[in-house]
Amino acid sequence: MQATAYTYDPETRSGSVLLDDGTPVEFGTDAFDAGGLRLLRPGQRVRVETAPGTSGPDLRITLVTLQTF
Repeated sequence: MQATAYTYDPETRSGSVLLDDGTPVEFGTDAFDAGGLRLLRPGQRVRVETAPGTSGPDLRITLVTLQTF
């Protein structure tokens, strides 16, 4: 699924994204580290993967990586 980076804290390596429908979803250090990124800037397009069976307000991001075309 695609999203836009909304916030990012380099000290904790966590932050949040905005899904294409405008819904904010937070991600933790594990999801950031799984993507192999070193830095993330607000506004960057990203690809996120979610935990199976999670949706709506319970959506849990497991991976954040840059969206490439």
